[in-house]
Amino acid sequence: MVKYQEISNEMRKRIFDSFYPTDQPIPDEISLSNQFACSRMTMKKALDILVMEGILYRKRGHGTFIVKSSLQKNKVHVACKESLGLTQVIKERGMTVTSQIIKFEVKFPTEEIAVQLSIDAKTPVYDIIRLRLVDDEPYVLEHTYMPTNLIPGINENVLLSSVYSHINETLGLTMAGLHKKIRACKPNQYDKDYLGCLHDDPILEVEQVCYLNNGIPFEYSFSRHRYDKFEITTVNIRR
Repeated sequence: MVKYQEISNEMRKRIFDSFYPTDQPIPDEISLSNQFACSRMTMKKALDILVMEGILYRKRGHGTFIVKSSLQKNKVHVACKESLGLTQVIKERGMTVTSQIIKFEVKFPTEEIAVQLSIDAKTPVYDIIRLRLVDDEPYVLEHTYMPTNLIPGINENVLLSSVYSHINETLGLTMAGLHKKIRACKPNQYDKDYLGCLHDDPILEVEQVCYLNNGIPFEYSFSRHRYDKFEITTVNIRR
């Protein structure tokens, strides 16, 4: 991990640990660069990450402030460009994520799944449904398809921890990007059974295809989020 990423992680931890007051700007870049023994440019790059995540905002002539809404403890905030996986996102926010396996099998893909993963109908895929709990509360119901030949070694231990860590650290593959669609849905029976949704509770569904750095898709998934436990933040910066 490069220096500015390490600093960004530490700054994020400080912010969520209430190290800095929210009613005044955080220390300026020069002061922070002295604290972290880095250049001002490195410090700026570290803070830029938190600005893009919607955790900080800059007010010209006044300094850099914490976005108070990002500190809500009852919701998971995910930046629109973030592809770290829920486990890493939660870890960086000081909470604990656990998983419950609802379905795990290998099968041949439907035509739609094969198209999304750029494979043929004879290539087996994992068919995985997991309930993700944050601090023991149900947050997300994930339905994921992955080609078994591209992502080998998925087992119960991997599913109970972090699939993305397995891909990055065990398989040595690099995730490079994703195509994401976000929509509002009515709850289905799975949502009612596992997320504790009522019949009139809205569901935030995220459909996405994730790619490796060679351009090959490795995941086609649907994540169904409780409306009261999740927010996706988009930040547009004018240059």
